[in-house]
Amino acid sequence: MILGVLLSVIPSLVCITLHELSHGLVAYALGDDTAKRAGRLTLNPIRHLDLMGLVMMVVAHVGWAKPVPVNMMNFRDPKRGMAVTALAGPVSNVVIACLFFFLYGLLVLPLSIGGSAAAEYLLEMVQLTAVISVGYAVFNLIPIPPLDGSKVLFSLVSDEAYYKLMRYERYGMILLYALVFTDVLGSPLHTAIAFVTDKLFIFARWGFSLAKILFG
Repeated sequence: MILGVLLSVIPSLVCITLHELSHGLVAYALGDDTAKRAGRLTLNPIRHLDLMGLVMMVVAHVGWAKPVPVNMMNFRDPKRGMAVTALAGPVSNVVIACLFFFLYGLLVLPLSIGGSAAAEYLLEMVQLTAVISVGYAVFNLIPIPPLDGSKVLFSLVSDEAYYKLMRYERYGMILLYALVFTDVLGSPLHTAIAFVTDKLFIFARWGFSLAKILFG
């Protein structure tokens, strides 16, 4: 059981860290150094960790991290800058999923030759990283504050409505907890995750095709 938890914790930390780092780097590139001054442009997972969000990722493969601080007033176009910064996180997770699915397909043949337990665990961890990254991307695109999807959606409304909605962002977390713990999001969320995972699994097939050429 402990090994099973570790196999989920490490991929979860990878997904969380790169997701939040992507937010900070894009915000910095667009002119906001808030994340940099807060010490959040780092690969140290502890700086990005929300304990409850990590537990949810390990248990349900969906969760959240401590949001990277962003001051949208530092952007030349605040709404657009916020939307692009928000999208950077889920996009990074899709990229991670593609890379790890490819790596999974590439490693299946060579790691299966010896049949060792260590190779089996490594292969499982690689696959889990891809699956968890898909779940994290899909979950964060839900348009409920403070998730990334809400910032993208809010950027489409008028400036007056946008700033009103942003004032109530903190209450969205209460709604999010309620939806997660009552399992209202469960079925549609897992259907969406399964759909995206199925589409991205083509990268594993490409990796396997390359492995057959290299190791076949």
